[in-house]
Amino acid sequence: MQKIKLYEHRVSYYETDQMGIVHHSNYIRWFEDARVDFLEQVGFSYDKMEDMGIMIIVLGASCEYKSPARFGERVIIIPKITEYNGFKMTVSYEVINKADGTLLTTGETKHCFTDLDLKPVRVKRDFPEIYKVFNDYVNADIREISE
Repeated sequence: MQKIKLYEHRVSYYETDQMGIVHHSNYIRWFEDARVDFLEQVGFSYDKMEDMGIMIIVLGASCEYKSPARFGERVIIIPKITEYNGFKMTVSYEVINKADGTLLTTGETKHCFTDLDLKPVRVKRDFPEIYKVFNDYVNADIREISE
């Protein structure tokens, strides 16, 4: 398993609402940003996977808000593959305030793997190199292997 750089985001003004806190819809975007960054770091970016004929479809997303993020703050978004069988995958997320370590938000996204025609793909059978990499990270705390 290779070292992973934690995904950091600086809260932009446009992401906040009239109360000065991050609008709830932005956390789902941050989850995607962190997931895309993670996949790039482990060598299977969305671009590369699509070139190989694989799509990672979002089946669902959820988010639980613990404490607000505010304009200008830096947050760390930590993805973690919690379930993976080569057909479906669940990724959980923690959003943490970088300055004080406060847990701001938790959430998860559920995915399935398809071909470019949106037909299910069995990654373990058809793409064993991808299966192995993703499987190696199931339940891995990337904070422990971060740079």
